[in-house]
Amino acid sequence: MEGTLELTSSAFKPDGVIPAKYTCDDKRELSPPLTISGVPEGTKSLVLIMDDPDIPQVVKEARGIDVFDHWVLYNIPAPPAGGKKEILEGTSIGTAGLNSVGMLGYVGPCPPPQFEPREHRYVFTLYALDSLLSLGTGATKGAVLGALAPMLIEKAELIGRYARE
Repeated sequence: MEGTLELTSSAFKPDGVIPAKYTCDDKRELSPPLTISGVPEGTKSLVLIMDDPDIPQVVKEARGIDVFDHWVLYNIPAPPAGGKKEILEGTSIGTAGLNSVGMLGYVGPCPPPQFEPREHRYVFTLYALDSLLSLGTGATKGAVLGALAPMLIEKAELIGRYARE
């Protein structure tokens, strides 16, 4: 059934403020807890990508990017159709891809306070796929998005916001 996939967090509401605990202002680099529900029938794996589309122009130019990728996870085992899956705080499941820092795993929101906009949006996009991706550990977001396109069943989004003092 279309339109049922959902991604939520017990740490923040949709379009709400991400607690500092899950950002660079807390040095632990803990990822927020996430709940996946309403998984469509036929889903074999899930992909989760978290990125920041609000990076300053100077960062775009310096890094040669348009968005900052904070977290890339793929080949997350899917629960049964309609079921739920939890990604616990500070954990990673599935296969880790490269973030924009060039590391595997989660890197927390860290909007530079000297640039506008001071508050950034962090977009968590969840993809339900009918297959596993044939990618090893450390694929980039671009490689993951390219590979998942023909396998996509449904996607869902969760947005959180954060500004540093």
